[in-house]
Amino acid sequence: MVTSRWTAASARTASPRRRGAVLERAILDAALEQLSTVGWNGLTMEGVAAGAQTGKAAVYRRWPSKEDLVADALRAGLPRFESAPDLGSVREDLLALCLQAREAMFSRPGFALRSVIHECDSLQAERFHGVIFDGVVEPTLELLREVITRGIERGEVREDAANDYVFDAIPAMMMYRSKMRDSEWEDRDIEEMIDQFMLPLLRPTGA
Repeated sequence: MVTSRWTAASARTASPRRRGAVLERAILDAALEQLSTVGWNGLTMEGVAAGAQTGKAAVYRRWPSKEDLVADALRAGLPRFESAPDLGSVREDLLALCLQAREAMFSRPGFALRSVIHECDSLQAERFHGVIFDGVVEPTLELLREVITRGIERGEVREDAANDYVFDAIPAMMMYRSKMRDSEWEDRDIEEMIDQFMLPLLRPTGA
């Protein structure tokens, strides 16, 4: 078969060779896609390379192990919550924040993160502790702290509610019910958690 110079040039134009940050982004995206579909146990460096339309060597050149690749993919893909909702009441602020958290949990990076949490053994999970704490846990707790502190200032929340046990309540509840009861957290579920659990917990004595 004879290939003309025009045909060859068109092929190169249609599929340019990616380098640097563009290629790295494609590899990280492919890793997140693998994690969210086949999970930690099903992810392979070969599969990631195929998903990114590159060679396996290009992946190993940047990330010598599966753990290194997944850690960077999670760092790059996890959603960022920049500021806490401020809608005029602690109920509406908590509702908006929980809806954001639900969207993050059921996004592609969220499914990827859960596959790591649920499937890794204890030694592997330790590798991702910093990624999960710095990228998910601490930012979420900071926003909850801001919402509850603002509620105290409004007089809606008892003054001793700004403590770690209260801040942990919503993330713990959402993770537990998602993992152990396969809850998808419909809007009604979130409203009931806030109205039946969080507001009674936060309400000032005698209110």
